[in-house]
Amino acid sequence: AFGNPAVFLERFVGQAKHIEVQIMGDHQGNIVHLHERDCSVQRRHQKVIEIAPSVDLDETVRRDLCAAAVQVAREVKYNNAGTVEFLLDGDTNEWFFIEMNPRIQVEHTVTEIITGVDLVRSQILVAQGHNLFEDVVDIPAQEDIPRNGYAVQARITTEDPSNNFSPDYGRILNYRSAAGFGIRLDAGTGDAGSVITPFYDSMLVKLTAFGPRFEIALQRMDRALREFRIRGVKTNIPFIENVILNETFRSGKATTRLIDTNPNLFNFRPRRDRATKLLNYLSDVTVNGNDTAKGYKLSAALPGPRIPACDVRAQMQPGSRNKLLELGPEGFANWIRNSKPLLITDTTMRDAHQSLIATRMRSVDMLNIASYVAQKTPNLFSLEMWGGATFDTTMRFLKESPWDRLRELRERIPNICFQMLFRGSNAVGYSNYPDNVVEGFIKHSAEAGMDIFRIFDSLNYLPNMQVAMEAVREHTDSVCEAAVCYTGDIDDPKRDKYSLKYYINKAKELEKMGAHILAIKDMAGLCRPSAATKLFSALREEIGMPIHFHTHDSSGINAASVLAASEAGADIVDLALASMSGSTSQPNLNSVAAALSGLERDPGLDPNALNAMSDYWEEVLEFYVPFNTAPRAGSAEVYIHEMPGGQFTNLKEQANAMGLGHRWPEIARTYAEVNQLFGDIIKVTPSSKVVGDMCMFLITRGIKPEAVTSLEPGSVDFPESVIDMLWGGLGQPDGGWPADVQKAVLGGREPTTSRPGDLAEPINLETTRSELSTTLGRTASDDDLYSHLMYPAVFAEFDEFVRTYGKVQGLPTTAFFYGLSISEEISVEIGPGKVLFIKLIGIGEPNAEGQRNVFYELNGMPRECAVIDQALAPKNAITRLKGDLNDPLQAVAPMPGMVSEVNAEVGSKVEEGDPIITLEAMKMLTTISASTSGTVTEILAQKGDAVETDDLLARLQK
Repeated sequence: AFGNPAVFLERFVGQAKHIEVQIMGDHQGNIVHLHERDCSVQRRHQKVIEIAPSVDLDETVRRDLCAAAVQVAREVKYNNAGTVEFLLDGDTNEWFFIEMNPRIQVEHTVTEIITGVDLVRSQILVAQGHNLFEDVVDIPAQEDIPRNGYAVQARITTEDPSNNFSPDYGRILNYRSAAGFGIRLDAGTGDAGSVITPFYDSMLVKLTAFGPRFEIALQRMDRALREFRIRGVKTNIPFIENVILNETFRSGKATTRLIDTNPNLFNFRPRRDRATKLLNYLSDVTVNGNDTAKGYKLSAALPGPRIPACDVRAQMQPGSRNKLLELGPEGFANWIRNSKPLLITDTTMRDAHQSLIATRMRSVDMLNIASYVAQKTPNLFSLEMWGGATFDTTMRFLKESPWDRLRELRERIPNICFQMLFRGSNAVGYSNYPDNVVEGFIKHSAEAGMDIFRIFDSLNYLPNMQVAMEAVREHTDSVCEAAVCYTGDIDDPKRDKYSLKYYINKAKELEKMGAHILAIKDMAGLCRPSAATKLFSALREEIGMPIHFHTHDSSGINAASVLAASEAGADIVDLALASMSGSTSQPNLNSVAAALSGLERDPGLDPNALNAMSDYWEEVLEFYVPFNTAPRAGSAEVYIHEMPGGQFTNLKEQANAMGLGHRWPEIARTYAEVNQLFGDIIKVTPSSKVVGDMCMFLITRGIKPEAVTSLEPGSVDFPESVIDMLWGGLGQPDGGWPADVQKAVLGGREPTTSRPGDLAEPINLETTRSELSTTLGRTASDDDLYSHLMYPAVFAEFDEFVRTYGKVQGLPTTAFFYGLSISEEISVEIGPGKVLFIKLIGIGEPNAEGQRNVFYELNGMPRECAVIDQALAPKNAITRLKGDLNDPLQAVAPMPGMVSEVNAEVGSKVEEGDPIITLEAMKMLTTISASTSGTVTEILAQKGDAVETDDLLARLQK
């Protein structure tokens, strides 16, 4: 006070340990101590973890502290349970009295365990007048009070350590306690279904572990923490795990500054919470359907497919991949060229389902039969199972990682070559990518398990293939299979743009460019049997590398073309298993193999195995009914529109989605007219997509293809893909682009004739990785990097999905697309040896906001999830936008809470640090301040509103 010259001096203790001694007294004047506890691990002077006895305490100090505690209690004639607290200077071993707590403490449990004394019971008996040493109380004399082993207590609370220990609240969806020898639990409000409110203490349970040695007690504590499952609210368990694994703590040398001086304690492993995320996904799909499945509902639950049996422990026969690893790419190519049997690529896992069911085949259905394929069909030349449209659709529609698919199949099929479709400078996307991206993608794909790269260009523009071909040869031990895309009809002299000579010349150029194998890619199934005989006979004479024939059965006669190609000298052919063949897919593998059985070119495949695999896929196809839009039979119409088999179903899907399905014949005819408008080009992704885009554009605008050149240049906003292609963004077709069409589409923009890759600046991959890591909140892997480079928006959406729902590729296909039926039970493997058994018990009635509770049994335990029924949700229900904490122009809720004050208004100017909104949660006020100066443009929450973590509360502008 003013005018008072008194000065208070305090002793600074830099390395302080907080030691407290438990005492017990009675009304008769008896006082004993029950040894000490170490409560040094504190945050903001609040105890976090307590130990009894102290691990690294000098025995003399220990005796002095206990004696001093008893003396203090005696001096004040203390009775009942109490705690005397001290600070110990770790540097000098000096100790200082802090205070005495005249009550039982939260951490009394550790003392009870090492002494065997029930403190709560004892204090009640003492209050009734009993003395400490009566039989009913049964506390031994001071020298006989035991000190057995070590006990460690941690307080499990609903606080979020990653957000400055902000209290969390809500409904506990799942609560599983730890148990076992050496574990004690003192439970509070924790239980499945309990509601944690903002108005009460956040502690759920006290966990105490004990053992004969401190190390054993910590091992039991670690095990118990990992056994806990608390879902629905955040807890401090990850933080406690880090503390008990900290070496300073384990050594017993922790001081009150342990947490402040060890920021690594706040480096948490991401909480996977896989089961809860899967249940949330299943609940949403069961109640609201899957947009990908277009609202299709199963009339009854479908049984899982019958997976043909094989002995997975039997020794696997060597296959083509073993031969490739043994001989290397050049030797492998020579082996192919000199082989008598017709070698077969099975396209079931890629082009077949791309052609039949719009590339919607899920990895789980491939993995189920993968071991059987490896064991029973080692004579297959390759499995085409990656690339093409699969990279996009796995992320966009199936919510899977394409890289996971490659690696998991590789693990189960180590003996057969894997093959992918690579779009030259377009990689697996629809745009031209810089050369270093193409090279990096190929290298990473080979490292992930890819053996054969079928490289093509959508216009047969060979400069676009060169970088990819060189990357395969120079940076991998994989096979470079270069493809010439087939269109037109070499039997028709009037279609001389794509003559036999054209294909021979292209093949020779690719051989000079270093191809190991030549592929003839007949993507629309236009190569008729007589044309196949001419083409492959000529190729066999003109080039020295093996020849691989790819076709589609769109016309219904392409098996004859395959047999003709085989007779004329083709080394390898693409076929699909019987139930996945025909129509826009490949010809029938089973039938072709049977036709060649016993002949010189017999591929040597077991017909029983092929039939068993076909039966499996036939049952699997039942899961994909909404996507099966392929024609039921081949049609000569393909010779008119020349639409690639892989595009047919996708374009039909697009037409249906736009409400134009009834105009399909007109669409097919317009597609052919657009092709002629562009100069009769090669049509395969991405050029075929451009033709499709232009076709749909003209139909929806009511413009005839022949009227395009009459349009005023620049008067119509053509699709970006059309503008880019005619500018030269995909390369150059033989003969160039029609000048009048270019002028009509490009307006005044000058087209280019340069190779697109020459115009694209190299991307700094490490800079991109760093930026992506910031966006993802984790270090971006090569998988992340190349997925992002191929499809930035699709990958971002996929990553957000995985954050919300986890990895869903293990779900059975019917559950993924259609949800579960009441009483339906599924099993989902989420890791090695980790299987979830999920049974849908019921779906509750909706509340006023349209929310339903969905009830499950998860591994025999009840679980429930809340989901909004989108069909019932009121139009005025508040759905708050989510914000970005990294955006300084956004004010975002860092935790759930209630808005207690709105400190700014729209139009007000704020400086960095000015308060915008104040939140209250569990009596804790949190001010959300401006991260930068600016003007408030929007306030999205009002006083009294309940908000959730990451809700967007306000926007600013500079």
